[in-house]
Amino acid sequence: MSLVKTKLKAAREALGKKQYAAAKDAAEQALAFDPPNYNANVFLGLALLELGELPESEQAYRRAIDASPDQPLAWQGLLKFYERTERWEQHMETARHLIGLFAQLNDAPKCVDTLDKLIQCCRTRGTSAQLVEALTLLLPDSSVYGTLSTLPIPDHTNPDATPGYATQVAVHNTLPVLEEIMAIVETAEEEAFTKEVAKRRTRLGAASPEQLRKEVGIEIWGPSTLPKIYDDILNHPNTPDDLRRATDAKLLRYKHRYMQALPPGGDAKSAVSREVDELVAGAITLGLPDELAWILFLDGQDCMEMENYSLPLLRQFMEIFPSLPLTSLLRAHFQYANIPFVETEDSEEAAAPTPEPGDLLDTILDVYPTVSESIIVNQIVVAAYLHECDFQNAITVAENGSSLVARAEADRAKSLPRIRLGFKVALATSLVHLFPPKHHVRALSVIDRVLSAAPDNALALMGRAYVLQYDQRWEEASELFARVHDLLPGDLQLGIRAREELAWCQSQSGSPAAGIQGLEDVLAELEDTDAESARCLWRIGKSYWDLGDEKRDDAYRYFIQSLKRNPSYAPAFTSLGIYYAEFVTPRDPTRASKCFQKAFELDAREADAARRLADGFAEEREWDLVEVVAKRTIEGEGGLDAGLKGQGGIGRFLPTNAWAWKAVGVVELARANYAPAIQALQITLRAEPDDQVSWLRLGEAYSRAGRHAAALKALARAQELDPDDWMCSFFLGDVQRQIGQFQEAVDAFQIILEQRPSEVGVLVSLGQTYLDLGKAEFVDGFTARAEQSFITAVRIALQTMGGSAGFRSVSWKTAADAIFFLSRRSTCIDEDAVRSLFVDVMALLSPEPSKRLAGLVSTVFDENSSVNGLKALEIAAIAYDYRITLGSSEGLARGSAWYDLGMSLQCLTTKRDSDEIRQQLVAKAGECFTEAVREDPGNELYWLALGDVNFLSRAKTAQHAYIKALEIDSKNALIWTNLGLLYLHENDLELANQALFRAQTLDPECTTAWIGQALVAAANGHHTDSTTLIAHAVTLASAVPEADLEFATRTFTRLAGTPSVDNLLPVFFVLDRYCRGRPDDACGLHLFGLVCESLGHLEFAVDLVGRAIAILEAEYEESETATVERHFTIANSNMARLRLSLRDYEGAIESFESVIGLLEEGKENVMRAHAQFGMGLANFKLGDLEAALNLFEAALETAGDDAVVRGHVTVLLAQTLWAIGLEESKESAKAQLLDCISTDPENLAAINALAGMGILTDDDTLVDAALAEVLALPLDKRLELDPRRDVNYLLTKHHIGQGNAGKAIGVAQGAVFAEPGRQDSRNQLAMLNIQMGDSTAARALLSASAESFETARNSVALQAITATENESAKRYAQKAVFLSPGETRSWQTLACVGTH
Repeated sequence: MSLVKTKLKAAREALGKKQYAAAKDAAEQALAFDPPNYNANVFLGLALLELGELPESEQAYRRAIDASPDQPLAWQGLLKFYERTERWEQHMETARHLIGLFAQLNDAPKCVDTLDKLIQCCRTRGTSAQLVEALTLLLPDSSVYGTLSTLPIPDHTNPDATPGYATQVAVHNTLPVLEEIMAIVETAEEEAFTKEVAKRRTRLGAASPEQLRKEVGIEIWGPSTLPKIYDDILNHPNTPDDLRRATDAKLLRYKHRYMQALPPGGDAKSAVSREVDELVAGAITLGLPDELAWILFLDGQDCMEMENYSLPLLRQFMEIFPSLPLTSLLRAHFQYANIPFVETEDSEEAAAPTPEPGDLLDTILDVYPTVSESIIVNQIVVAAYLHECDFQNAITVAENGSSLVARAEADRAKSLPRIRLGFKVALATSLVHLFPPKHHVRALSVIDRVLSAAPDNALALMGRAYVLQYDQRWEEASELFARVHDLLPGDLQLGIRAREELAWCQSQSGSPAAGIQGLEDVLAELEDTDAESARCLWRIGKSYWDLGDEKRDDAYRYFIQSLKRNPSYAPAFTSLGIYYAEFVTPRDPTRASKCFQKAFELDAREADAARRLADGFAEEREWDLVEVVAKRTIEGEGGLDAGLKGQGGIGRFLPTNAWAWKAVGVVELARANYAPAIQALQITLRAEPDDQVSWLRLGEAYSRAGRHAAALKALARAQELDPDDWMCSFFLGDVQRQIGQFQEAVDAFQIILEQRPSEVGVLVSLGQTYLDLGKAEFVDGFTARAEQSFITAVRIALQTMGGSAGFRSVSWKTAADAIFFLSRRSTCIDEDAVRSLFVDVMALLSPEPSKRLAGLVSTVFDENSSVNGLKALEIAAIAYDYRITLGSSEGLARGSAWYDLGMSLQCLTTKRDSDEIRQQLVAKAGECFTEAVREDPGNELYWLALGDVNFLSRAKTAQHAYIKALEIDSKNALIWTNLGLLYLHENDLELANQALFRAQTLDPECTTAWIGQALVAAANGHHTDSTTLIAHAVTLASAVPEADLEFATRTFTRLAGTPSVDNLLPVFFVLDRYCRGRPDDACGLHLFGLVCESLGHLEFAVDLVGRAIAILEAEYEESETATVERHFTIANSNMARLRLSLRDYEGAIESFESVIGLLEEGKENVMRAHAQFGMGLANFKLGDLEAALNLFEAALETAGDDAVVRGHVTVLLAQTLWAIGLEESKESAKAQLLDCISTDPENLAAINALAGMGILTDDDTLVDAALAEVLALPLDKRLELDPRRDVNYLLTKHHIGQGNAGKAIGVAQGAVFAEPGRQDSRNQLAMLNIQMGDSTAARALLSASAESFETARNSVALQAITATENESAKRYAQKAVFLSPGETRSWQTLACVGTH
């Protein structure tokens, strides 16, 4: 041990000399003998710290602490170590532990020194929570305060004498420490609250901001130490008064905020509420100027009315807070209610100068928005509104006050039944008197709740009595008024009003004498109140009036007295007006009208006066004044929302004066304001659901507004109420016409005309309906029906002209439109009827054309004239021109007339052959459209027509017109289409594409836009896309004939080599539609005939081509152009071929001769060769072999060096020679074919024909010779030469004929291998397998045949044969018949399956 002490002494001396290495060695030597030695570890730790060996130093201190944890020396060294290494968290923890050790040792100076270090470290390096924890050690509640309190009282005269002066001062006066802790905690909690609320608001599904603040507040304020800190400050003996008041205010606000955050219904909220009430009560008792405390106190007073509040407390509030908005409002309330500001015996001295009541009310209302969250404020304002009879705003404020009461009860965990009842009474009173009886239902529900809580509440009883009184339930109302009078016998306001109302009810319930006596008794007590006495006098007069004529003069006297008392009392003026209008002799309508006007001016609720005024103005046809009266009457009953704006009043309340709404609806309808008219008439019908006229006008308004379904329902209801009203039937028919139910409309108009045959308006509508019906029938393809409808429309128009001259312009438009649509067809079905019609029309027109049409149209037409589309168009133009001559005072009608004439002239340009005439027509049409635009520049159709007429000649003008049309209606697809076509015509493909795309977007059914896009695609070289677009265009509902013809031409040309029924059927239907619309188009008829030929309809084809030939012949006789001649020749050639197919050989020869006769020598060799061969074939069929052979040889000679034509003729000649049947002719046929093949080795038709002859004659050598060269070709070349795969077919048949089924199957397998996707090859191989009995292989081949309709139809019969089950086979066979009902093989398969 002596060695250890020696080493420790050496280490201490070395440390004192700052020889830290020596100190380290000495300490280590001591520890070598005594490892747990406390001092040696401490010396070692210090030496290592100074030497910079920090980890070892900390370990040494820790070993020393472990050896003796209650010794402070090692802790002091460790504190220094952490300070040196800036490990502040460990430094503060060590300092706190060391303070506790010094406190245990009662070493106050060291404890203070360490505490100073801790506080300083927390201030500079720690958090607010760590600083609060350190400062808390200075408070009496800390564990070290006993040691710290032993410090002497600080010497304030010599603060530097003691090192821990600041801590010494804080220990003996902890108030500054408490203030600092309070400030730190307040700041920390506020920052934590704001940060947490902001973080939670960003979460998905977060609650409302208010709810989030409450949740976070509960989490932070619940465990907070601030309330205790506030209490400590309040209880501190050194706390000054100003700090005490400020702390009281902070504690109140803290508790109040925490109380609001807590959920209702819990014990915690009730406890906090009691604490808040105690704080508020203390502040009020002491009269502290704490605004929140006073507001909470005043809003917490459960007072039903303002009279129940403590006036001294209110005066004290105004004295303490003279500048608050609430004080201004209270002052205004005191003056408004005549309450003195100071409670003295002399009220006149206490009262301030009273301003006008209006100024006081304005002051109250100006201040209200800034303090509207206060309950007492809402009580003051609602009382003021009730006093001023502003019931609408009273309702709003009462509802706001009720919501504030509910919120206060929830926030403060206390009940306020009287305040809540007061707001309910105010709400009920306002609802009773606001535009009665619209809110009476709601008022009664509120009154019931009030009376259940306070059965004797006078205001509620009065409210219910008023409701009963308005409902004319006089006896029940009398009982309630009597009850109020008994409750308030001496009351000079409510009590005396109850007596007056009781007497009035008695007067109205059959006891006029008692009522008059009661009213006179009340009048005696109302001498000082003019308004009240005027009402009472009028009621007395009204009671006398109800007694009969003998008392009318007495009533008149009382009415006059009433107006003397109050010249603004409107009911008295109304009663006087009735007196002058109905009783006085003689009647004085002038004075009556003035009385009614005065009454209505004073009070818009005087509905009787308003109705009489409106009737008088209506008799004088002063409709503007009728509208003014009706609208003001509506305002007087509350308008659309019954005085409750924004609360859905439109659909909740029945109108009081339905006649006013009806008048407004009719006036708005006459002004074409359909939406307000519909609304007004709907409201009328809510009050009078059986008013037939209102239903009729509502249906008319719906119709004009375009709401046709609603119009039909309304008019049907009107007709149900009055089946004999022809106007209702007329409107129904008009709506049906507008929605396209033309036949129903025609029936309705005709029924009316049966009863009223001279009703010109119905005739006009009937003519327009027939015109619309004809248009619809024409679009649907019913041309005969359409023609008859147009004829009927013109006849009715002529009848109308004869019946009334006032409708001539309209009738001529209907007639001209109908004739214009008749011109759409080049021929008429009923020519006699149309001719007779045209004769009658022309008889009414001028025999000479006007200057506008001179030289452009012919006015000559009689019973012998021909009827065609051109003549109809000319007559339409003359009729349109005559309509212009008639003139019109309306610009719209004049514009329409010019537009119609322009359209007819523009259509005439397409039917004239003379270029000069066409140019004149175009110029004249342009002038007409220009005039139309001048008359009505807002009509986009006129601008569109102006653009169309300038399309070809003046592109800039056309573009300007189209753009003007788009400015008027930018959503018109037709305008965009025409603009796009203009750009296309000017080769601006990009702009054309944009305009056409816009048209397609606006109207996907616009056929012309799709055609334009097809033309743009073709111009860009996208021919496939162009064809696809055309194909889509012809499927749309609006057919364009040019598109139909283009689609048919393209499709037929594409399918000419390999036509199929499925591909040609669309062409058939499109051409059928085209030819029905244009029966005189030779091109369409000719093409239609060729399509029918491909489909096998040969007779129909002959008829179509024959009609085309007739049209071409007539056209050629007129024009004699080479183009028409060539078309005529081709048509005759096709006719000859068709007749040959129908075995009309003589007719065929005749047609072929016509063809040859039309062809020039040396030209058109192909057609000539075709004609010569066709004639030869016909002669062959007729048995004239010599002529046939001569013609065949002539055809060969005509073909000359044209290998293709010569090859076809040779093959056909060989087939004919073979058909003769003689050996010589057969050999000649073979020779012809061999010669052809030698000349043209790739003539596959000749090769196949020769091979076929070899197969028929079992000449294998000939077959091999014929097919050798083809089989030797590469596969792709052979497939190109043989698109129908005839070679494979012939080889298969050849091998089968030789009995070599294996080779036949091999050929078929090779074909499938070469083209596995070709279904006809798979079907051929499957058929061979079936014939060989291998059904399994056949089924495998046919398994993929249902991929498309075409493949399924071609192979389903084979599947039926290969089916293993009878039911399955029958199903396949039936499917084959369904898919191909015209195939004989399908029926044979079904019969075979059914048999077996």
